[in-house]
Amino acid sequence: MEFLKTLWPTPFKVKEKDVKSLIIQLIIFIVLIAIFSVLIGVLSLVPIVGIVFWIVGSLIDLYSIVGIVLCVVNFFGVLK
Repeated sequence: MEFLKTLWPTPFKVKEKDVKSLIIQLIIFIVLIAIFSVLIGVLSLVPIVGIVFWIVGSLIDLYSIVGIVLCVVNFFGVLK
């Protein structure tokens, strides 16, 4: 569990059955996905460097999706 807390510290700020903290953390992850997706989309137009930015963008999207899942799981009290 400590390993998850070091990689994804913000989902553990969500309190069980507290909708306000869940919404705040979900908005943070959605904004993170949106900003980096637009930035990576613009930077991936460069042919050679585009592959690297595509990989980085995919990793950021994966990180955010796992963070959203951890937020929801923590909200329902599955993680202790």
